[in-house]
Amino acid sequence: MFFVVRVRGTTGVKKDITTTLDMLRLNRINHGVLIQDNPSYKGMLQKAKDYITWGEIEPKILVDLISKRGKLSGNVTITEEYIKENTDYSSIEELANALLNAEIKAEDVDMKPVFRLHPPRKGYEGIRQSFNEGGSLGFRGDSINNLLKKMT
Repeated sequence: MFFVVRVRGTTGVKKDITTTLDMLRLNRINHGVLIQDNPSYKGMLQKAKDYITWGEIEPKILVDLISKRGKLSGNVTITEEYIKENTDYSSIEELANALLNAEIKAEDVDMKPVFRLHPPRKGYEGIRQSFNEGGSLGFRGDSINNLLKKMT
């Protein structure tokens, strides 16, 4: 599973890239989504690589994201009690593992698929260069976890 974060805004974006970002549900800066690792999503990531960053998320970081930033419809924060009462899972950890293993989708639990994150502490490294060149854009592998720690 990949976690994708939008880094850049909408000014001067080509229409086909805007459409791709809309399909990924990344409508604003610092919004993040969890997506599967399949060819169609990889093509979308490559198309929008100049506006987003992504990488493989660890289960521990996903648990933190769900507990701190996860919202239910109605903009209600997700709690352990809600998970126990309304799902087949007994904790947020089990829910996070099910999401990572693609057993369920966020919508199945009535959870919003988009995480609204804070801007990273100490800022992005640079929003016009790729991660390999010292910037923040594109694929960053496991380093997405460090970025997400700064954004929660």
